Order: sequence, then structure tokens, then C-alpha cells
Amino acid sequence: MQTSDILLRDLDDTGILRLTLNDGRRRNPLSEAMLTSLGEAFAEAGENPKVRVIVVAANGPAFSAGHDLKEMTAGRAGPDRGRAYFTKVMTQCSGVMQAIVNCPKPVIAEVAGIATAAGCQLVASCDLAVAAEEAQFSTPGVHIGLFCSTPMVALSRNVSGKHAMEMLLTGDMTTAARAEEIGLVNRVVPAEDLTRTAMEMAAKIASKSSMTLATGKRAFYAQRELGLADAYDYASQVMVDNMLARDAEEGIGAFIEKRSPQWQDA
Repeated sequence: MQTSDILLRDLDDTGILRLTLNDGRRRNPLSEAMLTSLGEAFAEAGENPKVRVIVVAANGPAFSAGHDLKEMTAGRAGPDRGRAYFTKVMTQCSGVMQAIVNCPKPVIAEVAGIATAAGCQLVASCDLAVAAEEAQFSTPGVHIGLFCSTPMVALSRNVSGKHAMEMLLTGDMTTAARAEEIGLVNRVVPAEDLTRTAMEMAAKIASKSSMTLATGKRAFYAQRELGLADAYDYASQVMVDNMLARDAEEGIGAFIEKRSPQWQDA
């Protein structure tokens, strides 16, 4: 296990990398240090062929309470009342969220506690999410005069517009069961089953060709930003290129021959 003060990294022999937010005493805020650690971890994982799937979890009662408001308040001290500092932090946070989407490895959020504001954004940015029954989600910026505009980007790409707007306009807590109903999380399980469920999901995905997973993840996010005709044109070309890959040839051959495929990840 590799450790830092606030982010734990644990890569097992099946290729599952667990990234555990470890600032639980402060409710795992997305401080500058945490954002830096997460950004580095996703960049390294994306380049590491031993990593096949990433699980993002957290120690403590909160998955993440979002930005460190004390840190943000201290940033107001400059002559520009914090404009340059706020721009820096928002750019850094947005970069981490995009790094999750752009990472070629599937990313699963394992949510045991609350995920609020940018913490909810982190969950929404992951490809999949499993939550404990006690988990709760919210974008509560409106309570303090700060609309959750950057969390809105990830949230609105995961749930319908009206459900996203309800969370953003009211700032109310959303239960795990409701989060599953509206598509923010994939599955809700008892707390004692959370890690097992997330790891079983990760193991199932890790058994696939990493080339195929990377191809599919990249195509999924690219096509949804396109119009219908352009999306089909793009996806058709991806399918053609994918069919020419060695793992597709191997996988189809294995299916026809009724045997297990031997992936080359190429």
C-alpha cells in the first residue's frame, strides 16, 4: 500500500486500484491538497497498465463534504477579494473531474456517507457509483448564497434536468434510495455489503479487455455530446476500429469456439 496523508492508494493483484479519501476528521474536503493528490493519482493510474479499474472510497462519516470553505475564505485576503485564488481552485477541481471522465480506466464511487457540493460532483463524475443505504447526497450551495454551478455540470449529465434542478434549487438532502431512482447511483446496499459489492463490480469489469473498456468509455462520453446523426457516424467508426483490434478477434473467436478469451489488451 502506498499512502499519503490524505489519500490512500492500494492496487491489488487483479488490477483494482482503491483510492481512499483519508481526511475523515474534516469530512474529506476537496482541499487543494486533496485535489492535487487525486489529480496525480488519476494521471498515474491512466498510464499504468497494471491498473484495470479504480474504486474511489472514503474513510470517516462523509464521502466528501465538498470544497474546504475555510480554505476558500482565507483566499479572500488578496486585493482582488479572492478572484485569482477562486479561479485557480475551480480550475483545479474541474480538471480533476474531467480527468476522471478522460481516464481510460473505469472509475467506481463507493459512497458510505454524505456527499455534498463538490463531493456530490465527485460521485457524479465517476462512471459508476454504489452507495450504502445511509448515504446522502446534496448540492447545498443555495443555503450559503453560492449556487453549485460546477457540481451542476456533472449532476446534469447524470440525472434529468428537473431532478438536477430540484437538488440545485432546494439544496435538500437526497437519500441513497432516491439517488438510485434518479440515476445518480447504480446500486444501494446495506453498509456492511458496500465494499464487497463495489469490489465485485470492479472485479467483473477488470476481467474484461482493458482496450475494449478504454474504447467504450471514451466513445460513451464523446457520443453523448453529439447530435444523433453525428453520434451514429462517430460510433460506427469506433465499432469498425474496434472490430479490427486483436482482442475483438480473440473474443469473437472464443465465443464461437466456446472457450474463455485470452486478452492481449490490444
